[in-house]
Amino acid sequence: MQGWLCVQRTCALREFSYLVSMSRKYKFGSIDKLYFVSFAVIGWIDLFIRNDYKDIVVRSLQYCIEHKDLDLYGWCLMTSHAHLLMGSRGNPMENILRDLKRHTSEELRSAISGHPGESRKAWMLKMMQDAGEANSNNRGFQLWQQHNHPIVLDNSQIAHQKLNYTHNNPVVSGFVEKPEDWLYSSARNYYGMKGLIEVRLIEPLLV
Repeated sequence: MQGWLCVQRTCALREFSYLVSMSRKYKFGSIDKLYFVSFAVIGWIDLFIRNDYKDIVVRSLQYCIEHKDLDLYGWCLMTSHAHLLMGSRGNPMENILRDLKRHTSEELRSAISGHPGESRKAWMLKMMQDAGEANSNNRGFQLWQQHNHPIVLDNSQIAHQKLNYTHNNPVVSGFVEKPEDWLYSSARNYYGMKGLIEVRLIEPLLV
């Protein structure tokens, strides 16, 4: 078991180094554009299998909408990663994401450490500690992979393509049969249902 954990940690750190180098190719441009971003837990750990962990991300997104100028057009939180379709009312988007990831990292670390039923606590915290120590941009702890891969959505076709991709993630993964059945997503909003977060709806494509 100890050997398997060492292999997992080594693979995660190699993956981290590769993705950091790749992330330099992806940058936010104009603040007036809509962007698709994705970010994952280090090592692709399935952290979000507990609703209380997922709710931390939901509350943080809501806070960014109310206080950080985030315009959220679509989102989906999976077990190991998140997708957002986002814009901004003024605050640079890289700053919004930085604050979102920093706050959720701190909150999630505390939640993991204090969860009485978390059987993976020691393993997850060790993985995150190792990743943080390998990255000079952190202070000895890292929960999220550093890259965000922002992709500008230049037109309605691309925006809807990424929106459909985001909403269909839980279907493709076999968690639900229909996108709107996944609670931690904006698919419900687009199907006329009450979502966990009020989003700005992208206009339908004209046929």
